[in-house]
Amino acid sequence: MNNCVARERTNGSLPMPGSRPQPSLVVSDWRFAPFQVNGETIFAIGDVHGCAHHLSLLIQNMTDEAQGIRTSRVIFLGDLICRGPSSLDTLAHWSAPHLDRSFKSVDRLWGNHEQLLMLSVGDDHLAETARTKWMSIGGATFVDELRQATGQGDAPLTRDLLLSAAGEAVVNRLSQLQSHVWIGNTVFVHGGIDPSVDPKICLAAPWTAFGGNHWAWIQEPFLKWRGGFGGLLVVHGHTPPSKHSMMSGYPDPHVFQHDRLCLDGGSALTGIVVAAQIEDGRYRLLTARSTS
Repeated sequence: MNNCVARERTNGSLPMPGSRPQPSLVVSDWRFAPFQVNGETIFAIGDVHGCAHHLSLLIQNMTDEAQGIRTSRVIFLGDLICRGPSSLDTLAHWSAPHLDRSFKSVDRLWGNHEQLLMLSVGDDHLAETARTKWMSIGGATFVDELRQATGQGDAPLTRDLLLSAAGEAVVNRLSQLQSHVWIGNTVFVHGGIDPSVDPKICLAAPWTAFGGNHWAWIQEPFLKWRGGFGGLLVVHGHTPPSKHSMMSGYPDPHVFQHDRLCLDGGSALTGIVVAAQIEDGRYRLLTARSTS
């Protein structure tokens, strides 16, 4: 069950559009962490996975907070799509032109789901392998949404189907995603970095590679590491809380520990989308949570 709508069901069916209650937002107290981000105010948003109302609430809060701040930046850590009920609405919020007017910078990073989507609709030898992998981790929910939006119930997954459902502006954004953002002593990346490799080498891996210890996919080797990253701090998503705790041993993955901060709240699995406001020397969490 998709928990970003699970509490909104009454008789086993999804509510009509517009009838879903808005999620609530909780803002934590400021917490110390040795971030050095060149004086910027950075809003980093973790995995969304189709929880569009949650993303809308977070963006509105960040837009309000950013008023009067000349150095505000939004970084989307990836995995906007799949699993949840409203991936197309999520992409519309993510690509909205007003974001570029409201913040000094907007950075949109590759998540492994966006990576597999764009490989799947490509025309090279990776398409079939990527499509098979993507279908095994929830990609079918997004394909079903594309078909429903276009009224093409049996349409194959193609770039034309994506264009018809999402629009050219969104597809153009999806074609221009970044692997990471490096500001001061902090790297923002979807999955993490391989502690056995120089960070610059790790982050230089092409977006077309997937699986293993790639920056969009790495989990256990990154999360279990306790030896630091040569003074680099890492803000990431990709691993939901229960899996993160199992791999890292942390009771709360949303606390800065061992030079990393995870912002994956579980989204469609838990009804929670987590973001953070990060400034020099401190951060606070912004948590959008499904309401009953």
